[in-house]
Amino acid sequence: MSQFNIEEEIEEIAGGEFEREPVPQSSRKGWKSFLGMYAGEHAAGTEFMIGPLFLTAGVSAFDLIIGLLIGNLLAVLSWRFLTAEVAVNNRFTLYYHLEKICGKNLVTTYNLANGILFCFLAGAMITVSATAVGVPFDMEMPKLTDTMPNGITWIIIVIIIGTVISLIAARGYDTVSKAANWMSPVIVLAFIACGIVALNQLGVKNFDSFWNIWGEGSAPFPGQTKFTFWHVVIWSWFCNAAMHIGMSDLSVFRFAKSPSSGWTTAAGMYVGHYMAWIAAALLYAVYLKTPEAQAFLNNGEAPPVAPGPLANNAIGIFGIIAVILAGWTTANPTIYRAGLAFQAIIPKVSTFWVTIIAGSIATLAGIFPAFAMKLLGFVALYGFILAPIGAIIVFEHFFGKKIGIIPFYAETKKINFNISVLMAWVISFGVFYFISKQFDVFLSFVILPAWLSCGILYLVFSKMLQK
Repeated sequence: MSQFNIEEEIEEIAGGEFEREPVPQSSRKGWKSFLGMYAGEHAAGTEFMIGPLFLTAGVSAFDLIIGLLIGNLLAVLSWRFLTAEVAVNNRFTLYYHLEKICGKNLVTTYNLANGILFCFLAGAMITVSATAVGVPFDMEMPKLTDTMPNGITWIIIVIIIGTVISLIAARGYDTVSKAANWMSPVIVLAFIACGIVALNQLGVKNFDSFWNIWGEGSAPFPGQTKFTFWHVVIWSWFCNAAMHIGMSDLSVFRFAKSPSSGWTTAAGMYVGHYMAWIAAALLYAVYLKTPEAQAFLNNGEAPPVAPGPLANNAIGIFGIIAVILAGWTTANPTIYRAGLAFQAIIPKVSTFWVTIIAGSIATLAGIFPAFAMKLLGFVALYGFILAPIGAIIVFEHFFGKKIGIIPFYAETKKINFNISVLMAWVISFGVFYFISKQFDVFLSFVILPAWLSCGILYLVFSKMLQK
């Protein structure tokens, strides 16, 4: 049988997504596929929320501009030299890769947690899109302190958006990638336009006046955490910790022809997590000068962050369309990843239907605005929970042979539960979560120590316990 026919057979068995097979040569993609996806995913719905939330955290000009420059570079390097490197050398989804190391019973718990957290993140992006759809209906927008939906109109809009996004994601990676390629240029253009219009509305004429928008920083808004330079650097590095050092994007980069495709994440970081965050912050800076926002502050409340009205105020209907599309391009690949997590738990169910299940959970989460309004804290928690498990894969890949542990131990020994993985994760999670709570340390600050601890402990326990 020819190599081509073997690959066709693998694709037929795996349903075209290769959930439990290495991605064959015929299905590997060039860097352009990843460029569009990362530019779309990271110049997207979260950016309309995160930019303003930096202002609510009282950041200074230096902290924001230089901190983001460094933090985003560290994120790109993590994707290129860790995630893409491991993905191209193995070509498995995160979930199948973990199953081979951890055993099916242990990884099922992780997959469930991973899938649900992805659904919550996608739900936050559905919330973002809903704030734009609600503008023509003069809908009351959620406040920063809101946790529950504020009306039937909100619920109906969220359900409609969630249904459309879920159907797109359920059609697989190719559809997700094509959707991102079509939408991302429109969204990027909208962010640029929003930034320019906001600068004009703020009366910015030169760099000094731009710098003075943030100045030397200020006190955070009521209920928000004060962000310093190191908060910005570490948070921007690890806001996608689950995807890069947590290895979730193995499921994406397994399609790459070479690890150099990892550099395409720079499009997402510097167009989205740099330019777009700053542009979105400028939109909120304009809003803060309005009598409505001042009334909130005078009452000791944080003014609401509603991306739809903010973009509409700057560039009208184009802004509304951009916010809707921005929510889609983040939620689509996130729901796709969640579907793969659930697929690993129930492999006999098709990719289409597990993705629909993920989309339904995300839609339900989107009804509750708390996930979007508390996005900075939620993303830190999400990275802290999931990232250390990625260290298991990284440390085994780069150091396993050198210290003499058996690769893919659960698969090799045909066991369903690798105790070394559980011990490494529980100890790392417990110790550093305790430190965060006991000493009031911002959770993003302990992600890297927890990740390193988990990887090292996994090697130590594996060396001790493997037979």
